[in-house]
Amino acid sequence: MELKYVPTTCPYCGTGCGFNIVVKDGRAAGIEPWHRAPVNAGKLCQKGRYAHEFIHSKDRLVKPLVRENGKLVETSWEEALALIAGKFMTFLPEEIACLSSARTSNEENYLMQKFARAVLKTSNVDHCARLCHSSTVAGLAAVFGSGAMTNSILDIEESKCIFIIGSNTLEQHPLIGRRVMLAKKKGAKIVCADPRCTPTAKQADLHLSMYSGTDVSLLNGLMHHIIENGWEDSVFISKRTKNYEEMRSVVIQEAYSLPNVSKITGVPENDLKTAAEWIAQSKPSALIYSMGITQHTVGVDNVRSTANLMLLTGNLGVAGGGVNPLRGQNNVQGACDMGCLPDVYPGYQKVADPENHRKMESIWGVSGLPKAPGLTVTELMEQLAEGTSTVKCMYVMGENFMLSDPDLNKVRKAMKQLDFLVVQDIFLSETANLADVVLPAACYAEKNGTQTNTERRVQRIRKAVDPPGDAKADWRIICELAGCMGYGPQFSYMNEAEIFEEIAKVTPQYGGMSYERLEKPDSLQWPCPDKTHLGTPILHTEKFSTSDGLAEFSGIEWKPPAEVPDVEYPFILTTGRNIWHWHTGTMTRRSKTLASEVRTGWVELHPEDAKKLGIRNRETVRVLSRRGKIEIPSMVTEDIKPGVVFIPFHFKECAANLLTNGALDPVAKIPEYKACAVKIEKIEPQEGKLLEEKL
Repeated sequence: MELKYVPTTCPYCGTGCGFNIVVKDGRAAGIEPWHRAPVNAGKLCQKGRYAHEFIHSKDRLVKPLVRENGKLVETSWEEALALIAGKFMTFLPEEIACLSSARTSNEENYLMQKFARAVLKTSNVDHCARLCHSSTVAGLAAVFGSGAMTNSILDIEESKCIFIIGSNTLEQHPLIGRRVMLAKKKGAKIVCADPRCTPTAKQADLHLSMYSGTDVSLLNGLMHHIIENGWEDSVFISKRTKNYEEMRSVVIQEAYSLPNVSKITGVPENDLKTAAEWIAQSKPSALIYSMGITQHTVGVDNVRSTANLMLLTGNLGVAGGGVNPLRGQNNVQGACDMGCLPDVYPGYQKVADPENHRKMESIWGVSGLPKAPGLTVTELMEQLAEGTSTVKCMYVMGENFMLSDPDLNKVRKAMKQLDFLVVQDIFLSETANLADVVLPAACYAEKNGTQTNTERRVQRIRKAVDPPGDAKADWRIICELAGCMGYGPQFSYMNEAEIFEEIAKVTPQYGGMSYERLEKPDSLQWPCPDKTHLGTPILHTEKFSTSDGLAEFSGIEWKPPAEVPDVEYPFILTTGRNIWHWHTGTMTRRSKTLASEVRTGWVELHPEDAKKLGIRNRETVRVLSRRGKIEIPSMVTEDIKPGVVFIPFHFKECAANLLTNGALDPVAKIPEYKACAVKIEKIEPQEGKLLEEKL
């Protein structure tokens, strides 16, 4: 018997926990702690603990598939790649789009955007950050000059007050939640704003039970009360910020007095007062948010408002402070860093800048790179559904938008407009099932590489086992496809380390990094501009990344969601995750232990609302929006605000995104997953049944 331990990084959320894959006779047999990993120090959540269970799943993709007579049939790599290369060369650059993946490595994301721009000559490249944190990238970059988490996970423990808004941290990022609890143990005050009384809210010292979609009103109200009481940090404001008076003139309006804000948000006035005092009077204070802030038509406004609050109280550039967006998937940060966005090259270098254009052509050894930004994935789906898009072909790596995108009926309509779809994945996902060609990829445990966690820490992933069948690492597939299309010299990498060397060469924030320097478990946090630099745990300690070094306040007015409740659709629907499952469930629902804990979805509603509708706990009900309907078990609970309902989005049999609204933020183009109007109908006895055994 051969037994070995292979240290690597968790493939689920953006926390970046390290663990050891236990390999027994060439198979992943378990997960064991890696105590040297700094983020989690050997501790793991449920998903990490069972991250080996899907690796050897019987339904892993093992051979390329091509569609013949309406069915997907096995073929060879040679035939599959020749078919794809031939088809790709029949499309103009504006007729093709590439979707990269926050689940794959930095090296693979880097190659996907390079393939799109250098081989296909298109700027139509995007990934799922568009659906979760594009408003963070746009919003924080406008304020600080950088769209990243300002502080480190470890220094959350040093905070005196932690304000959590739009994040169920203890379920979504449990090992970051642990740092919050350690801070509380040291005496920190915890404030949580959420329409649900989540596990995070239950551990908080103060729960602000707000209506979804009222974030700007809430944040402006807190700032109104802080200014009214003279608690603002005037020294920090004068030395390190600009446009303060613009912001002040907005938030000091009577519209944001606490009585008015209480009416809009549903939060008691005294709770607002307490929260404002704790945040302003406790130094340092940290603000933590996630998709409850970003996934709105005012996502960028929400993000800039969180920054306003922390600037007002002088909580930037210090340990235990900062604006801390928690990235959803394991490599959302890295995929953005690598340039898998339609308007930037790696390192957020603007595509439209002629100097950046010349630099990339020189390093890549190509000509004819596109000079203008491309389409975001949300714009693309909208145009395809409307029949107005020029795009006819898509190359998708590790994305399952047929379950993750809003208004799934529209997405399905959009897919019918394509002439050719290629999907590269580890399972035959709902999206892969629609493809003309499916390419079998290696999972995280079957390849080497790096990924970048939510705090900008660039971490190694290490190969523990071989891929099943003929499956290959995504980077190898991209290189082989590029070779078939005449770009072999530009994609002639021998291994992942060579790709990373090029990443460091073209990406300023990664300039001082190498596999050798990343070998230690604590690795490095960007920016790390040269080989002597030790990395940057805390951003903006002396100046911000703006052209003048100053952070910019902005006056933000509250706007309601794009769709609000009315007589026909009286409830606000919000969506989110459950601790046992991950996004579209592609991996966790194939993990025996995790799948056995929670087998299907549910809709949470308050007992007052359930009583009015005559609905019992665990009764199957029908939930309808203007876009679709689902049947789903009810969960009657006081842990949600009256008038609000919640559905997790992991379950295809009761897909929340059949209901959600595809309305977009005008800047970030992110959809409004977190607020739309729905109604709930009782199903007559002959139509439905109780699903108690499934919950």
